Amino acid sequence: MQSFISDTLDSILKTTKSFEDVEFILPSQRAGVFVKKALKDKISTGFLPKISNIGDFIEDVSGMKKADSVQLLFYFYSIYKKEEPKPDTFDVFSSWAFTVLQDFNEIDQHLINAREIFVYLRDIHRLRKWSVSGTFQETELMKDHFAFMEKLHKLYTIFYEFLISEKKGYQGVIYRESVKLIDDYILKNKKKKFFFIGFNALNAAEELLFQKMLEAKNTEVYWDIDQAFYESNHQAGSFIRKYKTRWKYYQKNPIQTVATHFSSPKNIQVIGASKNITQIKYAGELLSKFSNHNNTALVLADESLLPITLNSLPENVDAINITMGYPLKDVPTTSLLLIIFQLFINQEKLQKKDHHLFYYKDVIALLKHPAIYQLLYIEEHNIADSISEVIVASNTTFVNQEKITEFFTQIPIETQNVILPLFNPFTTVDDFLSRILNVIIVLKEVANELEKEYLYRFFTAFIQLQNLHDTFNYIQDLKTLQQFFKQLIQSESLSFQGEPLQGLQLMGVLETRVLDFENVIITSVNEGVLPGNNQQNSFIPFDVKIEFGLPTYKEKDALFSYHFFRLLQRAKNIYILYNTEHDVFGSGEKSRFVTQLEMMRGDLKEEIISPKIITTVTQQKEITKNKEVLEKLRELAKKGISPSALTNYLYNPIAFYKQKILKIKEFDDVEETVAANTMGTVVHDTLEALYKPFEGKFISVEIITKMQQKTKELIVFYFSEHFKNGDISTGKNRLIFEVANRFVINFLKQEKELLKDDNNQLKIIATEQTLATQITIEGFDFPIKIHGQVDRIDELNGVTRIIDYKTGKVDALNLKVLDFSLLPELKYHKAIQVMLYTFLYTQHTNYDFSKPLEAGIISFKNLKNGFLKMNFSSNYKTPDNEITEEKLEEFMHEIKEILKDLYNPETSFIEPTDLKY
Repeated sequence: MQSFISDTLDSILKTTKSFEDVEFILPSQRAGVFVKKALKDKISTGFLPKISNIGDFIEDVSGMKKADSVQLLFYFYSIYKKEEPKPDTFDVFSSWAFTVLQDFNEIDQHLINAREIFVYLRDIHRLRKWSVSGTFQETELMKDHFAFMEKLHKLYTIFYEFLISEKKGYQGVIYRESVKLIDDYILKNKKKKFFFIGFNALNAAEELLFQKMLEAKNTEVYWDIDQAFYESNHQAGSFIRKYKTRWKYYQKNPIQTVATHFSSPKNIQVIGASKNITQIKYAGELLSKFSNHNNTALVLADESLLPITLNSLPENVDAINITMGYPLKDVPTTSLLLIIFQLFINQEKLQKKDHHLFYYKDVIALLKHPAIYQLLYIEEHNIADSISEVIVASNTTFVNQEKITEFFTQIPIETQNVILPLFNPFTTVDDFLSRILNVIIVLKEVANELEKEYLYRFFTAFIQLQNLHDTFNYIQDLKTLQQFFKQLIQSESLSFQGEPLQGLQLMGVLETRVLDFENVIITSVNEGVLPGNNQQNSFIPFDVKIEFGLPTYKEKDALFSYHFFRLLQRAKNIYILYNTEHDVFGSGEKSRFVTQLEMMRGDLKEEIISPKIITTVTQQKEITKNKEVLEKLRELAKKGISPSALTNYLYNPIAFYKQKILKIKEFDDVEETVAANTMGTVVHDTLEALYKPFEGKFISVEIITKMQQKTKELIVFYFSEHFKNGDISTGKNRLIFEVANRFVINFLKQEKELLKDDNNQLKIIATEQTLATQITIEGFDFPIKIHGQVDRIDELNGVTRIIDYKTGKVDALNLKVLDFSLLPELKYHKAIQVMLYTFLYTQHTNYDFSKPLEAGIISFKNLKNGFLKMNFSSNYKTPDNEITEEKLEEFMHEIKEILKDLYNPETSFIEPTDLKY
């Protein structure tokens, strides 16, 4: 394959034999490496030319250096503060200043008369608030905005002059100054020969510079364009056609070099893939089919996919050169530093700064971050785990520094001196930056080579912030510092070192300039990604940009069109991948460039791919009952099985096995928001405390009235018992507290209404009574103990009632049982519990079944329906609520069948396939 670089050098070598006073200027530094290699292969002896990128060349002409964006922001704020009587705070200023600097940059790059455009903008805003009737009403926000637009030109002028004096600035300033100084530069370098290679879209300053250089007759420009785009009205050739038409030089001289490679035979495949990960994995599959990757490029239109791509490359990629930097926001240390920021930001947000308390999740996140966790081992135990356990056990939502310090006494003093100061009260920004730098220094000692690389990058970033803060003192709070840190990690990246001329080339679209490859794989060729969306952050409206000749999204689209089609010109095997899904940025629509390609060529192959799905038979979890399991079941029979354990077995035997055989407890965590079971416990305990003193007694309206007076006090007490260290005074917890209180109040109100009828007599027999009995099952040589705690047993008008409280929602249908053989079904599990409580009570009291007996549930979320009774009738008009001895025997026959299944050695514990929860 004859590349553009090779073609260009062949042309240059026809007229140039010595490169001693020759300079090649290229769009990117990377292209220079390839030019140097190609030139070495073509000449055997002599000097190589000086090879620069356009940025270096402009700096040489202007005598200025480019400043980074954060440094510029601090400079700009200095100017702004002097000119503005009531300046914004630095954090508010930075929210709009980046956009203003971007507009300044664009105005300068395109050599726009700054005064004219700012006066034009000012007049537009004056017209907007002009009204014939004088009825226009300005809000404070509008006044501020209009005042801001009035001052923009003044700010621009003063800032421009400041940057000139400092000999550093944004790119636009450097371009504007280079235009002023180009004649002097040409005069000083009239003996040199210049070659501009591979350019396309130029800003106005570059256009002027190129024309001046061409007119000096010591410069040649080699464009990389194909006939298919240049000699048609195709968007990709629009810039070079414009230069050919408008530049005086090209009235007499031809354009160099117009090629005819695009029309040659190519293997072009357009592949739609669902989701980004499928695209990248398929790209890896394509690469695995190539025996050699030396002339292959994998181009990521969406550069954020680099981390996924690096994990998806096939094994046969033995050498790789990565152009894109690995974003700092994706490295592990970033999360650690954000946690340290969050520690104090949440402290202030949750109003715990005065008490110097930290939110427990932030403390645990910091101590359990891998970078810190590795420093906290004492032999095989880690103190981060100890602190976490204590926080959970005491249900501590906010942790003080003293509690953390207690655990650090066994840690080496050097580690203590770095980590413990992180929790010191936040005093100054400088102090906080010093803490961060100390942590980075300590982590460096235990880091591997890659970790050291990005720790060094963080170290330099924080040193820069510290120097800027020391110089300007604009960052007054942690929130602003965090904002800058996020700004840094968004723009900063780790550069990969490698051999750029060997192996697979992994690059972004802009980095493909000037370079050609035989095999090209491009991913994320979606509308909205390539080209990008047309949203532009700017204070200059679209119509004003058109009026003054500033670039808009149309020029941006044309630029990306050129890059895309140029990459395909000389390639032989082209794979264009796009995302077919509509739930991500790009909306699942392939790029318009692909549609244009389809119209230009008839040899495209198109297909839609999907991830390879390997079907496997999902086997239900099954645990057989060996000797040890059967022994544990015997122990359980002796200890006792509760109604809830039995329904747990029916719902999910595997969960029962884990809980009762393996004794695995649920994971304990800090209860920030009152859990449902905690609220249920509080309601149960409150009702027990209210009714316990009246066991064996009749209840009256007067007694209920006294209970109502004690309710809130008891609710508060039991919340403090079960919700340790929890705050129920605000937020969700306050709402839950009020719900629990309302549950008890409404229940007592209902009891009162019942007793207002003199015919109703209510006697409390027992509350929260623990009952147990043993049952024998035919074929078993041991009894099985059944035990449970009944919430309330009372007698209403001679009818004994077994009552179970539920703070959740229960309907009457849950207690309607027509066929006891259906009990294992989920909807009857509440009925099983109620009937088992009834059985336990009748066994405990040797109940006389000549007396009426009922059982059921009081649901606090369904309190309007009162006491929900067991019902054995299919006729809703004539319910059958009485529990007879025969019904209990029939019920217990089914329970014994369930227990036989549980204790059957041949029956395994099997997880159901249709688990609802």
